[in-house]
Amino acid sequence: MSLDSITKSVDEAVSGFFEPIATWLGEVVFYSVPVGGTDLPLIVAWLVIAGLVFTGWFGFVQVRKFRLAIDVVRGKYDEKGSAGEVNHFQALTAAVSGTVGLGNIAGVAVAVSIGGPGATFWMILCGLLAMATKFVEVTLGVKYREVHADGTVSGGPMHYLPKGLAERFGKNGKTLGKVLAVLASFMILFFGLFGGNLFQVNQSYAQLVSVTGGEDGLMGSSAGALFFGILIAALVGIVLLGGIRSIASVTSRLVPAMAGLYIAACLVAILVNITAVPAAIGTIIDGAFDPEGVAGGVLGALIIGFKRAAFSNEAGLGSAPIAHSAVKTKHPASEGLVALLEPFIDTVVICTMTALTIVVANPASWAEARKQEGAIGGVTITSDAFGTVMPWFPYILTIAVMLFAISTVLTWGYYGLKAWTYLFGRSRASELTYKVVYTLFAIAGSLLTLQTLIDMADAVLFMLAVINIIGLYLLAPVVKRELNSFLEFVRARNAGEAGEADEDQESVKTTV
Repeated sequence: MSLDSITKSVDEAVSGFFEPIATWLGEVVFYSVPVGGTDLPLIVAWLVIAGLVFTGWFGFVQVRKFRLAIDVVRGKYDEKGSAGEVNHFQALTAAVSGTVGLGNIAGVAVAVSIGGPGATFWMILCGLLAMATKFVEVTLGVKYREVHADGTVSGGPMHYLPKGLAERFGKNGKTLGKVLAVLASFMILFFGLFGGNLFQVNQSYAQLVSVTGGEDGLMGSSAGALFFGILIAALVGIVLLGGIRSIASVTSRLVPAMAGLYIAACLVAILVNITAVPAAIGTIIDGAFDPEGVAGGVLGALIIGFKRAAFSNEAGLGSAPIAHSAVKTKHPASEGLVALLEPFIDTVVICTMTALTIVVANPASWAEARKQEGAIGGVTITSDAFGTVMPWFPYILTIAVMLFAISTVLTWGYYGLKAWTYLFGRSRASELTYKVVYTLFAIAGSLLTLQTLIDMADAVLFMLAVINIIGLYLLAPVVKRELNSFLEFVRARNAGEAGEADEDQESVKTTV
């Protein structure tokens, strides 16, 4: 029995068993209501409303404190003796690596195909709102993290939900928080294995096959797939064994490299079409408020733009606080400010660059996709847009996809590990078991598709947003206190008044 037939049988068996569950779960989580001639997924509205609420609650913190966030990343307000494992820059790149990925390349193409160029405007607005949500959840992640005896750190919704709710609401809050923490851990673990690992490896392999001769080419065989899977698994396994320090060390180099490579390619395509840029910007703005051929008109373009941005930056889902919690700091809000840069990089910069490239290049595949429902090509449209300027770009895109995929697999490997150890303990055997399972999933990613499980993983991850954002609302007063505390420290540091007493303040709890 050939490897191809075995993998095909596994795919069909898994899909046949889980497809009804995935369908039902997707219908529940992504339930949509008709609004103005289009469908509005309630989960997207839930995420966007949270961004609006926190933007108002914290007085447009993403605008007022943007410069301060840059200064914190640069290390201007670092404190000696702070608990944690990585610096602010490394924590940011580790978290960004989990969000910047195929959604920025293929997802944006889908958005401007369905919603027209105007969807770009709403995508940017959603990214700006998401910055406030990210600030809140990451501040809580650092505030209620656990610093273990060996210096390692655990954080995320599985920690700040039970601790924060118990602190604010006593015994009842503690019970509710523990239940929510267990649910959150299972959701993060499930998505990590399938969405954050298997899917990323599968799609990067598919892109590699496409530029090496297709199914009849060098990498198109089962042997090629197995080789690719083992290679990725080995790389991931080696880095994952080193923990967050190792992951942060890799992502702090990988993320700037992959983002720089991709943005440079976008700039080349835009500069070649520089005369078309003013008209393209005008088309984006006009399309945001007067879109033609978009179901639901303005509201349709708005919903599509918000949907793609929400799925891309993951603000409110509770995943990013896991990486940010490992930062070296004594003031939780300092990392919250750093984290608000994440949606800006992911959505406002990279997604916008992709959209602008497509609009100015105006490839034939994009025009065709906008005319014919179901003809949307995703990454193909983005690739064709670059191809109008650089016919060899598919090879560069392959490198970008590889970098995006590997960094995402590494980050979600860390997220999943923290969920696993919360559920099953932090013993060496427990952690090793998880790392072995996770690396095996990387091998399976090049051999299997398991699309049904990936669809389930998406639904499960966004279920987490319901739980997480409820907790964010309840704990927002804590975040406000932490922000005021950090701003007071900043004022004292700038005035040269921060003494040893300030340096020695510890705002995180330590546990064995």
